[in-house]
Amino acid sequence: MSWHARLHLSYQHESERTVARFRHDGPLRILQSLYPEGDAVCHNVLVHPPGGLVGGDTLDIEVEGADGSHGLITTPGASRFYRSEGDLALQRTRIRLAAGARLEWLPLEAICYSGCRAENRLSIEVEPGAELIGWDVTALGLPNAGQPFERGTYLQHIEVPGVWLERGRIDAADQRLLQSPIGLGGQRCLASLFFVAGSPIARARRDALLAHARTLLDASPLAESAGATSPHAEVVVLRVLAPVVEPAMLLLRQVWQAWRTELWRLPPATPRIWST
Repeated sequence: MSWHARLHLSYQHESERTVARFRHDGPLRILQSLYPEGDAVCHNVLVHPPGGLVGGDTLDIEVEGADGSHGLITTPGASRFYRSEGDLALQRTRIRLAAGARLEWLPLEAICYSGCRAENRLSIEVEPGAELIGWDVTALGLPNAGQPFERGTYLQHIEVPGVWLERGRIDAADQRLLQSPIGLGGQRCLASLFFVAGSPIARARRDALLAHARTLLDASPLAESAGATSPHAEVVVLRVLAPVVEPAMLLLRQVWQAWRTELWRLPPATPRIWST
């Protein structure tokens, strides 16, 4: 039996507090809103009770942020794309931020099991004055558990329409892509951290973000397989390749915390669910 689950999550700014409201259809919902940083930032955990997607499953996620709102969204654990008998497993996320809204999109990694046929699509629309920090982390197989990614395909699509597009298809049969030094170089974790603004980022601000990222990655064991750049005046990106998820996620968390302090004068934060 295939699942088609939908979630619409909306952030509003009411009486100096960010308030989250949602509606859902199927096994996809958010947990209670938390305010570990005070009323201005609303933390939410997105939960998919089945724990993964098989062929034929679809998850549709829509997030909206109103002027003055600040939401932080994460997940309690990894997403999983399991082996498929032929049908596609699809996750679609669309984020729309009004002027003056902020969002932190921080789901844990997506694991591609051998034999999966999966697509993970993220679209981000930000009006002038809105800002987003987000990341996308993909793990190909479970190498430490002796479950390599030997069969299957995975499409990763990240888009800011008209501004920035990252799109790549990974086929387990494409050994040139997986093993070549101009491809993945044998690494099995792909990760990106990005800051997206609705208008051009001031040069001094952009340079500060790049400096924070490069200082942290230079001190990381992943220094040779990571890099930070600004592919567009409204985007700054840190890209990472790693053998497994843990070192990539550590670097992303360090840079994310440095960026939110630089951009928004907010102290480093760790969602409570990550430590439970």
